[in-house]
Amino acid sequence: MTLAARVPADPDPDSLFDAFSAWAGEQGLELYPAQTEALIELVSGSNVVLATPTGSGKSLVATGALFASLARGERGVWTAPIKALVSEKFFALCATFGAENVGMLTGDAAVNPEAPILTATAEVIANQALRQGADADLGLVVMDEFHYYADPERGWAWQVPLLELPRAQFLLMSATLGDVSRFRDDLARRTGRATSVVSTDERPVPLHFYYARTPVHETLEELLTTGQAPVYVVHPTQAAALERAQALTSINVATRAERDAIAEAVGGFRFSAGFGRTLTRLVRHGIGVHHAGMLPRYRAAQGGLRHRHARRGHQRADPHGAGDLAVEVRRGEGAAPDRTRVPPGGGARGPGGLRHRGHRRRAGARPRRRERAAATQGRRRREEAAPDREEEGAGRLRVLGRADLRPAGRGRT
Repeated sequence: MTLAARVPADPDPDSLFDAFSAWAGEQGLELYPAQTEALIELVSGSNVVLATPTGSGKSLVATGALFASLARGERGVWTAPIKALVSEKFFALCATFGAENVGMLTGDAAVNPEAPILTATAEVIANQALRQGADADLGLVVMDEFHYYADPERGWAWQVPLLELPRAQFLLMSATLGDVSRFRDDLARRTGRATSVVSTDERPVPLHFYYARTPVHETLEELLTTGQAPVYVVHPTQAAALERAQALTSINVATRAERDAIAEAVGGFRFSAGFGRTLTRLVRHGIGVHHAGMLPRYRAAQGGLRHRHARRGHQRADPHGAGDLAVEVRRGEGAAPDRTRVPPGGGARGPGGLRHRGHRRRAGARPRRRERAAATQGRRRREEAAPDREEEGAGRLRVLGRADLRPAGRGRT
């Protein structure tokens, strides 16, 4: 049962908190004191500035806030600074609330954009706030990594919604905030809502720091054998992360039983071609890769979701096509769409840039290519068969056939 099915008939604050905490308990999660405090404020309709350490469960609080907004019939959005994180939150929320209730908006793509729960990059929501202002259909705005507010280049995207969405409820989250009293006071003044600051220095999941001089491979093996997994290894580049991930296949990252459990959980699912094949092999070995540039560009949307790629036509999941995507590309205003079938992960470029071979066949490109090839071969045969000629001029000049020319393209005189 998804969390959306837990919405109480009478969504008062007490019933919302009880329903969500009961669901969290079924997931094996016991709410920390800071989570409990923040959730009570959110279901009561207050703004919350959540300044707690990494690992203290801010994401669970955001999920509870979205649950409350869904129960109230409002639209909620979870913003994040990078598309990879937006995509990760999208799939996590699909599993929690059901795919039909969750959408995604980035600068490149829109998935189920009319859903009551959205994940989006901060700039997308900031632009919507600039266009629509107080009339924007947003009842709740969750701003993850809120410390980006101070970024000289991108901070505007965290600032604009606070200024232009006076009717929305805000949840501002970060582990690296200082004094937030001015945010609390300004939000209360602009939105007319009570605004609470929930902060603590206590980290529920403690961190242990130490410096190791052993090679990374040996360090990871030690962590695995001493039961300190899962291990998260950070690299500065895509290439280094991928090289490390592939090298780890030489050691027993997971036991045989664990690999069998992974294979059973993954089932028959396969990522799209390209890096997806490598990713499938790594995942089945117990190794995950998290990097925006490594993930497949297109992932199969869950059943029935509408997927629109902003620059490459319109794509939507086809429940009758065994996982294929039905693609519609319109070349101009009022033009009828061309339709073709493409495999998952594939796609045709939009107007003015058709590249899928189905479109090339439809446009007659292959016959034209054969005609051009035949004409070129015929011209070469005629040139090679032409006899050498001699012409009179200032002395005698011998004009050679093409077959006698040097590779540099010069004749002999």
